[in-house]
Parts: sequence; structure tokens; C-alpha cells
Amino acid sequence: MAALLAFIGRAAFRRRWYVVAMWLGVLVAVGLAAAKAPAAPSDSFTMPGTESQQAATVVGEHFPGGGSGGASAQLVFVDRAGGQVAAGADRAAIEKAVAAAAAGPQVASVADPFATAAVSKSGSTAYATVTYKVAATDLTDAAKTALQNAAAGARSANLTVEIGGNALTPTPAAGGATEGIGIAAAFLVLLLTFGSLAAAGVPLITAIVGVGVSMTSITALGHALGLSETTGTLATMLGLAVGIDYAVFIVSRYREEREQGIEAREAAGLAVGTAGSAVVFAGMTVVIGLAGLFVVGVPMLTKMGLAAAGAVAVGVLVALTLVPAMLGLFPNAVLSRSARKGKTRKTARQGRWGAGWARFVIRGRVPLLLLGVIGLGIIATPIAALHLGSQDNGYLATSTTERRAYDDLAKAFGPGFNGPLTVVVDAESAQSPKTAVAEISSGIASTPGVVSVSAAHYDAAGNVAVFSVIPSTGPSDQKTVDLVNAIRGERADLQAGTGATYMVTGATASDIDSATKVKHALLPYLAVVIGLAIVLLLIVFRSALIPFKAAAGFLLSVLAAIGAVVAVFQWGWLARFIGVHQTGPIMTLMPIFMVGIIFGLAMDYEVFLVSRMREAHTRGADARSAITEGFRSSSRVVTAAALIMTAVFSGFIGADNSLIKMIGFGLAIAVLFDAFIVRMTLVPALLAMLGERAWQLPRPLGRILPRVDIEGQSLDRRRERAIQAAELRAEVVGERPTVPAAPIG
Repeated sequence: MAALLAFIGRAAFRRRWYVVAMWLGVLVAVGLAAAKAPAAPSDSFTMPGTESQQAATVVGEHFPGGGSGGASAQLVFVDRAGGQVAAGADRAAIEKAVAAAAAGPQVASVADPFATAAVSKSGSTAYATVTYKVAATDLTDAAKTALQNAAAGARSANLTVEIGGNALTPTPAAGGATEGIGIAAAFLVLLLTFGSLAAAGVPLITAIVGVGVSMTSITALGHALGLSETTGTLATMLGLAVGIDYAVFIVSRYREEREQGIEAREAAGLAVGTAGSAVVFAGMTVVIGLAGLFVVGVPMLTKMGLAAAGAVAVGVLVALTLVPAMLGLFPNAVLSRSARKGKTRKTARQGRWGAGWARFVIRGRVPLLLLGVIGLGIIATPIAALHLGSQDNGYLATSTTERRAYDDLAKAFGPGFNGPLTVVVDAESAQSPKTAVAEISSGIASTPGVVSVSAAHYDAAGNVAVFSVIPSTGPSDQKTVDLVNAIRGERADLQAGTGATYMVTGATASDIDSATKVKHALLPYLAVVIGLAIVLLLIVFRSALIPFKAAAGFLLSVLAAIGAVVAVFQWGWLARFIGVHQTGPIMTLMPIFMVGIIFGLAMDYEVFLVSRMREAHTRGADARSAITEGFRSSSRVVTAAALIMTAVFSGFIGADNSLIKMIGFGLAIAVLFDAFIVRMTLVPALLAMLGERAWQLPRPLGRILPRVDIEGQSLDRRRERAIQAAELRAEVVGERPTVPAAPIG
């Protein structure tokens, strides 16, 4: 494979303008398709096979329009002095606001609070529900303004009016200004690492092109495939990070080859043939981790994983073709200043810090290994308290009207008012459907933890009914989970007595079912992706122990990262510093999606770092010398890559979308843990303890596994000829080679 990739690198370098034009043409073509494509759908979160999803399907079939997904809002009226809102000036103001809201654009109906008993027991709070004909993402500015004007017209010294629901919820921004700060920080890291504007610019430019192609493709296909805006944001996050990193590894290897005196086109081919091989296998592991999300059985998660995997695949293609083409445009500008001046840089001086760190770890391998494992284990301990769920308006900033409306309703009607349960009763087999529904409703009403049960509504045939159950606790409270389980646990007895059966659904029940399904799917998912990765790493490194060591390191990183997320977003540690206004449950999809991404990134660093060690070992270095040489060659660029990824992911911490914010923070901290504690410390410590056993493979297994040339051994003879040619040119023109004649590592 190395020889093929080297050929691609030389061809892209030679035909650089064609390659650049091709990628720009693809970007423009897909961009035009995206411009004409319908708007992306909103996030559609379904959990096939769960009770709540089955019940929601029944509601949609028997109550057309009942689950239409139209936007809704609550105008929440509160008398400041605790007076009666149903009398005097308060009532007149509320009736005026209801009439004004009903006259607004796109409004389907407005429920009068006095006609629907939507007044608190104290009489000081009331709410009017405004239902729209379209989803929240399709509401016009005129419709939102009309709603806000209706609320403003009713406000007075005694009456407060807040707007709840999802009608005013803005479309979450991906990362805001902090995303740009992350990219700027990445550029600064590149500039400090390479000491050249061109070398710092090439990875950023190529990564942006790759992300542009990925994003416009997602936009163009979004409506047809149901790819939401959140899907595109996550693909951007990952595509940008890996795109920069993959380009960094190839640019760094190109500079190494040039510093040996090898001419530019040949150096580009060698860089793509060696570092490009690692990029291909690293990209494959990321794609495996993301595409494997289909195991969970959640359509939204599968789409997110496949879209992000597609962005990574595009990043690999860009690294193998556009990066060498850009090197062809700036063959000397990407070199260090000393290399451009023709000054010798002794190999021994390159990577002195990395080699010194490797020797330090080798000497203190046992205490460092114990310290690293125990430290990550302590950070991971909050994962024991992981509570999955969704975040509603109760987790918005208190400065928002949605949050104030949520708090007012919870105070007046109880915390469970904001998370009602919906019970769907199928009484077709009952002798008297209405009697059966009444008995089921009465039985559920007597369940501890239930505040009230609404009147039942029947379908046209009178056999299927729905009614609401208001819990005494909030949507994310564990007692609400226990209540849902209790209501479902009573089903057999109630069915036996009535001949009817029922299911529990609604947003709260759906969250509970989703969390349960994700938890049950986590182990099978880990088994699939880790199993495939172990096979891939067995092929790459031809070692029986390194793949399992890599998987163990990944588990340490992911557990510590999720533990940190729980500590910040659920417990509130340092939450204010990253803009978390309210602690609460961890978003249901966050842990498993984060596992997929961290798995891929962890394998990235494993491949890039250990492949240089294996390269040294296959060329005759002993086990410990191979560790030192691998760090000498790659520690600097791996450190830069990790800092770049951390910067890019940190940029998404500023997102308004809670899922994006959590994943951005989790990935940033995971990269720091995995790159600097696991790969740069625990890996060399364990390899030093294993010695030569780390590179051994049982002969029967070795005969079965295919051989791949990730170290570029097939290119050694070509490299030697290129160096000899450089020395000959130097002798002819009376110059000295820019670096020693011996090839690097």
C-alpha cells in the first residue's frame, strides 16, 4: 500500500493545479446543489422498539393531528401580589392577550385558560396554550413577533406574562464566536510547531476544503436522507479536527524528507507513502467507530455516525491528494527557516524533548503506569452517578422567558406539570370500553406519585382513549422514572380486570425508554467496534499484545472523559466557567456518540505514535530504543495534533445546543487524557515493561494475517537512491547536503 500511496503523492504533487481545480470544482458543484436543496429537517428523535414509540404510533393512527409536531407555546400569567387572575383587570388583560395571540399568523388554536380550567388552585396563575400549524423551525418572524406582542400587551404592574414552550426557541448555533477562537488557536499551535506560515496554513486550508465538501454534501442530501442540522454540526466538528491532524502528519513527514536533501516531488511521495499509510488506517478506525453506531438501533444516532464517518473519509482523501498538491504549490515555503537557508540540522537534535521524555518514562515505568491508571480511575468515578435524560426549558438561563415560564408553571402546578405522561388505552377487547378506561384511569390515579389524571379523549370508533397523568416530581427526577415503571407494572392486573391494555408515552416516558435502550446497547456496541479495531491493529502492527493494550487505553480515556462530563454538567463542578446555566441529566445520546468518536481518535494517536516505534524496530532497533526513536520522530507532531484537536473541540463548548456543548467539552478533555496520559505516558511505560514481547506474534496467526506496509519499508530503497542523488547534486555544485546522509528512523 505504501508504494501505491507514494505514487498518488507524487502524481498529486506533479499535477497540483489539476488536483486543486478538481477539489474546488467538487466544492462548487456540491455547494450549488446544497443551495437549491430544501431546508434540513429538525432533529427527529425516535426509539424503535420502545413502548413509548409504539404508543406514539398508536396516537398518530387513531388521533390524526394529535402528534403532528406543530409548535406550541404557553402564555403564563402570574399575579405578582397573589391575587385572582380570573377577576378584574387581570382577567381583562388575559382575555385580550388570548384574542391577540389567536389572531397571529400560523396559529391553529388558542386554549382559553378560563374555559379549560388552566388556573392554579391558588388562583394566582393561569396559562393559555397556543398551538401552531407548523413546526417550530418553520415559524416566521411575524408569528413570533405577534406572540411576543400579545404577551407584552397584557403585562402590567401586577401581572407578569412569560412565554413557554418551543415557539420562540432559536435554532441552536453550532459554536458561535468560540468556534472561530478554536480555529485561531489551532493556527497558532501550527505556527509554533512548524515556524512557517505556509506550513501552518496548508493543514488549515485543506481541512476547511474537506469540511466544506462534507457540509455541503450533508446539506444537499439532508432533506432526502433526514440529516438534521445537529448532524452537520457534529460532522463539522470531527471533520475539521481530523482534517487538520491528518494534514499535519503528512506535512511534518514531508519536511523530514526534505531535510535529508530529497527533492520536493520525491519527498511528497515518500511522505504520503509513509505518513499517508498511517492516515489511512487511522481514518479506518474512526470510520469503524462511527459507522458502528448502527448497532444501537437509533435512526438519528445512525445518521449522525454515518455523516461524521463520511466527513472523516473525505478528510482522508483530502490528506492523500490535496495536501501533496498544496505542497507542490509551496514546496520550499513549508520548510523551516533553517532548512530554507540550507543549514544542517542534526538528526540527534530533532525531537530531543520527545526522546528525553521517552527515556524518563522508561526509567519510571512502574510508578508512572500506576499513577496514570489510578489518576484516570479517580477522574472516572463520577460515571457511577451517570443519569441520562433530555434537557428542557428548565435548563435554560434564568434570563430567558422560556425558563421563567417553566419555573412559574412548576411553582403553581407542581414540578410534574412540565413533564406529563400520556397513557394510551386500547379497549377494543373490553365489553365496555368507557368502563374499562375509567377503571384504568382510576387505578393509575391511586398510584403513589400521581398528582392528577385528566379526562380521557376517545378516537372516532370509541375504542382507543388517551389521557394525561401529572406526576408529583419533575421530568428528570428518579422518582418519576420509578413512577413510570410502577404504572407499567400495574398493567397485567388492570388488564385482567378490564379486558383492556395500555401503554405509557409522552416526552418524559420517551426519555426514560431512550436512556434504558442506550445503556443496554453500550456493551454490544463496544464489543463490535473494539473487536473490529483489534483485528485491524493486529494486521497493522503484527503484534498480539499491542491491540489489546490500545483497547485498554481507550477504555481508560473514555471512562475518565465521561466522568468529567458528569462532574461538570450533572454535578456542576466548574459549570459556570463554560456557560452551563443549570445542571441536570446528561443528554441521552452523548455518552455513546462520544464513545464512538473517542475510540477513533484514540486509535489515531495509537497508530501515529506506535507506527514510528515499529518502523524503528523493524529496522533493527531493540524494544526500548524503538520507543525512544518513535518518540524522537513523532512526539512533537503528536503533541501539536492533540493540542489542535483540543482547540477545535473546545470551540464547540460555546454552542447553544446542549448536546453539542457536552460533546465538545467531552472530546476536548478526552483528547488531553488520551494523548498526554495514555499514549504519551502509559503506552511507552507498558511497552518498556513488555520489552520484545510487545512486538511478537504467534506464527500460526502471522501466517493468517495479511501483510501491510504501514512503515513504508518498500520505499526504503527509493529513499536511499533519492538521498544519494541529493549528495551527488551537492558535490556537483559544490554544496553540502542540508542534513546527514543517513535516512531518518
